[in-house]
Amino acid sequence: MNPLSVTNSITGQAWRWRDSTAAGGDDLVAGLLLARGCPPDALDDHRNPTLRAFMPDPSIFRDMEKAARRIADAVIAGEAVTVFGDYDVDGATSAALLIRLLRSLGLGPQAYIPDRLMEGYGPSGEALVRIAQGGATLIVTVDCGAQAFEALAMAADTGVDVIVVDHHKCAAELPRAHSVVNANRLDEVEGAAHGHLAAVGMAFVLGAAVLRELRSRDYFADRAEPKLLDLLDIVALGTVADVASLHGLNRAFVVQGLKVMAGRRNVGLAALIDASRLTRAPQCSDLGFALGPRINAGGRVGKSDLGVRLLTTEDEGEAAEIAAELSRLNEERRAIEADVQAEAEAMALRQANRAVIVVAGVGWHPGVIGIVAGRLKERFGRPAIVIAIAEDGTGKGSGRSISGVDLGAAILSAKDEGLLVAGGGHAMAAGVTVAPGGVDALADYLEDRLSARVAEAGGNRALLLDAIVAPGGVTPDLVEALEAGGPYGMGWPGPRIAAGPLRVINADLVGTGGHVRAIMAGDDGRSLKVVAFRQADTPLGQALLGAPRDRRLWVAGRAKIDDWGQRRAAELHIDDAAWCD
Repeated sequence: MNPLSVTNSITGQAWRWRDSTAAGGDDLVAGLLLARGCPPDALDDHRNPTLRAFMPDPSIFRDMEKAARRIADAVIAGEAVTVFGDYDVDGATSAALLIRLLRSLGLGPQAYIPDRLMEGYGPSGEALVRIAQGGATLIVTVDCGAQAFEALAMAADTGVDVIVVDHHKCAAELPRAHSVVNANRLDEVEGAAHGHLAAVGMAFVLGAAVLRELRSRDYFADRAEPKLLDLLDIVALGTVADVASLHGLNRAFVVQGLKVMAGRRNVGLAALIDASRLTRAPQCSDLGFALGPRINAGGRVGKSDLGVRLLTTEDEGEAAEIAAELSRLNEERRAIEADVQAEAEAMALRQANRAVIVVAGVGWHPGVIGIVAGRLKERFGRPAIVIAIAEDGTGKGSGRSISGVDLGAAILSAKDEGLLVAGGGHAMAAGVTVAPGGVDALADYLEDRLSARVAEAGGNRALLLDAIVAPGGVTPDLVEALEAGGPYGMGWPGPRIAAGPLRVINADLVGTGGHVRAIMAGDDGRSLKVVAFRQADTPLGQALLGAPRDRRLWVAGRAKIDDWGQRRAAELHIDDAAWCD
C-alpha cells in the first residue's frame, strides 16, 4: 500500500504530500524549503538565514523612530529607566535584552515584572504610577501594553513617558503612550509583514534603531558601540519559547542566536543549560522544551522576576542558584499541571459536540492553564480555553488555537461585546479575564463565532508528508539531512516521513505521561523504534499496544536521534499510523 492512498488513518486523517516537496528534485533541503513557502529565488538565503538577508529597516514600523529618539535622549541625559515586562519567556527575554543593552550604554535600568497571581497580566495603573513616583522618567513595557488603556492613561497623567513594545493584537484605538511599537498595529503597512515577530524580536529591532540614532548623534565617537548581535541568544530563546512562527526574520534570529548561545557568553543562559543537563550546544528544540519551560516556571509558580534576573546577571554563583531554583520550580509546575490537566480533559470529553473547548475549574493554578490549553488543543484538534476560577468567582483563562482559526481576534471581539473584563492575544494564543458567572456566555459566543472556521480547518485536516522510506532508511544520516532545512517550529513544520510496512514486535508504556514505545520490524529485515507521546489512551496508542503480529502498518512521524544508548541511532516519533491491509 502506498501511504499517499491513505484516506482514513488510525487518527482519522488523510495522508498527502506537502506542497512543493518534490520540486527540489534530488536536493532534499531545497525540497523541504520550497514545501514550507520559501520562494525559489531565495533558497540560498533560507539555507543559512542571516540578519543581513532578513532584517528590515527599523523605520518601516510605526513609532519606531520616535521611540528610538526618546530612548537615545534618556541615554544621553542619564535618565532613570524602568523596563516593565510580562512574566513569561517572551517578557523575560524582551526585558533582559533591553536591560543589557541600556547597561552597555551607560544606564542603570530597573526591571519590573508583575506577579502573576497578585497583579495579573500586563501593566496596572497603580504599578506604573508607583514606578514614576520612584523617580523613573521613562518606562518601556515589553510583551504587554497594547490593550492597557486605563493603566497607560494613569501613567500619562503623572507625566512619565511610556513606550510600548508589544506584538499582541491591537485595537483600532491605541492606548495613551509616548509611542507604541508593534507590528500588529492596525495602521501598520510595510511593518505588518513582520507581525509574526515575538516581542523580543520587536525589542531587538528597537535596539538596532536606538544604536542607529545614537550613532547619528556621534555618541560613539569616544566610546565603544555595543554589539547588538551578542544578544541574539536571548532573542532566539524568546522567539522559540513563545511559539512564534519560524519564517523570515525569526529564522535568522534562531539560527544566529543558537551560534551565540553555543559560545556561552551569557552567564545566566550558560547556568540554565547546565541545570537542564544538556551536554551539547543547545538546539532549537531545546529552547522550547528544556530552557523555555524553566524560565517560564518562575512566572508560573515561583517568583516572577527570576527569569530576568538570570538573563541579566554577571555573577556565576547567582546564576547557578537561580537556574537551580528554576529547575526545581519547573518540577513543581509539572506536578500541578498534571492534576489540572486530568480534570480539564475529563471536562473536555463531555464537550464532544462543541467546536471550541472551554473548561473552567475552581482553584486551578493560573500558572499552568496555558500549558493545559495547549495539551487539550493537541489532543482534540480544536481551539481550547482553560479558565482558573478564583475564590471571588473571577476567571483567569488562557487559550490556544489551531491553524486557520484566529482566536485572538475572537477574544477581542468578545471583549468589545462586554463578555470579558479583559482579553487579548494573537491568532494562536490568547488570555482572558471573565467576570463571575460569565464562562458559559463566553463559551457560547466563541462557539457561534468560530464553529464554521473550526469546521473548515478540520475539513482541511491532513497529515502532510515530506518523504517515504523503508524501515532501514530511518538513520542518523537521514535525520541530519532533514534537520538541514531547519530550524523547525511554528509556521515552519518539522519534516514528517512515512516508514513501512512494519509489524509490531513489542509495545509497552514508558514514563508517566502515557507514552507508548514500540519495536517494529519491516519486510527489509530491519527494525525501527517508534514512540507515540501521550497516546496511551488514544486510538493510535491502543493500535500499537494491541497490534496483531500478522498485520502490517505504515507509521508517520518525525525522525529523531536516539542518543540514550551506547550507539548513536535513529527513532521515529510518530503522529499517526495506517493499516496496510
